[in-house]
Amino acid sequence: MELRPLQRWRACGKPQRTEIYVRWSLYAMVLIQPLLALLTLGSTAGPAPAAAPAALLLATSLASAALSLLLFRRALPHYLGRRPRPTGWVLAAALLMVAGVSALLLADPAAPGGEQVPNAAAVGSLLVFWFAPVSVALTDRATAALVALGAVLLTLPAMLLSGLSPATALGLLTGTALSLAVVGATCRCSAWLAGVVWELDEARERQAQLAVAEERLRFSRDLHDVLGRNLTTIALKSELAVQLARRGRPEAADQMTEVQRIAQESQREVREVVRGYRTADLRAEVAGARSVLRAAGVACEIDLGPDTVTLPPVAQSVLGWVVREATTNVLRHSEAANCSVRLRAEPGRAVLEVENDGVPADRKDLGRPGTGLTGLGERLAAHGGVLTLPPVGAGRFRLTAALPLSTPAPALEVAAR
Repeated sequence: MELRPLQRWRACGKPQRTEIYVRWSLYAMVLIQPLLALLTLGSTAGPAPAAAPAALLLATSLASAALSLLLFRRALPHYLGRRPRPTGWVLAAALLMVAGVSALLLADPAAPGGEQVPNAAAVGSLLVFWFAPVSVALTDRATAALVALGAVLLTLPAMLLSGLSPATALGLLTGTALSLAVVGATCRCSAWLAGVVWELDEARERQAQLAVAEERLRFSRDLHDVLGRNLTTIALKSELAVQLARRGRPEAADQMTEVQRIAQESQREVREVVRGYRTADLRAEVAGARSVLRAAGVACEIDLGPDTVTLPPVAQSVLGWVVREATTNVLRHSEAANCSVRLRAEPGRAVLEVENDGVPADRKDLGRPGTGLTGLGERLAAHGGVLTLPPVGAGRFRLTAALPLSTPAPALEVAAR
């Protein structure tokens, strides 16, 4: 079943919403052109305009608006780097503009004094609305400026041939040139805004990937430093034990005993590395979360309360891991603008809440934890804690971790292992 427009809007991220807003703003501007043509016909002073020029003006405006819409549909993806330049559509729009302007000026000539041309005022708007999508399709600003200048210069002979006085023609073209510059800059800035939002979203995704890659490198370096020497020693002593055993020497048993000792020592060191990797200082994790979220454009509010320093080291480590995982989820799975981290001490337990506002309101899976949250819940359960996802307002997501402070030390040691 296809989603309704409002549901589709809520399901889109910030880059998609920005692009939709920019696209339909450009469409709305193009649709103004036929309305201006009707206003021009209705506000003409004196006798009513002839039927043929009026019909020509309306038909040209409608055709130009339709072609501009089609050109905008191809120009914006080209500006964002998704499609090739719509050269054919640009040429078609240029030909229509030249033909429409010439027909409008020559269909209803000026009076003998050369000061009245009923369709001359509509020529400027036709040029402006033609240049709006062209300014986005031609991503080179110099090329767009030359095209606008050429359009103005091509219109001047048609104005003079229609009987318009040189002073009036130059005045109309000067005003049209200024309008072209303003409209072209506005359209290009709108397309540039959509491109910047997409680039920011891509940069944030790469930032999250780099953070994961850096953590993997650190972990691999630690394992290499711990296991490299011990594994080399085990290999050498095993080879020595084989040689001694072949010669019937009793020292082979001593060498294998040494191999066993080194293997047990390596196992212990690996557990220490993994334990250190999984251990996180609460205040350090909160400071890192604030820095990363602010760098990604997410306002972060931290409230740890005065009792943080009195928490047991194991509790601070487990809660620090909760902050780390929750921050990763905010960066990778949401479009949050605000995020809050609150820690409060209750009788016998500590409660940590992480909440953000970056979840679409129509999501149906908010109450089902993913793989990362499932692992986090298992870690808390090993320490006697509970991970919950209580329902909150539309578009918001809250993670609550409750950890008892009276868990026996042996249970904590077993859970850490």
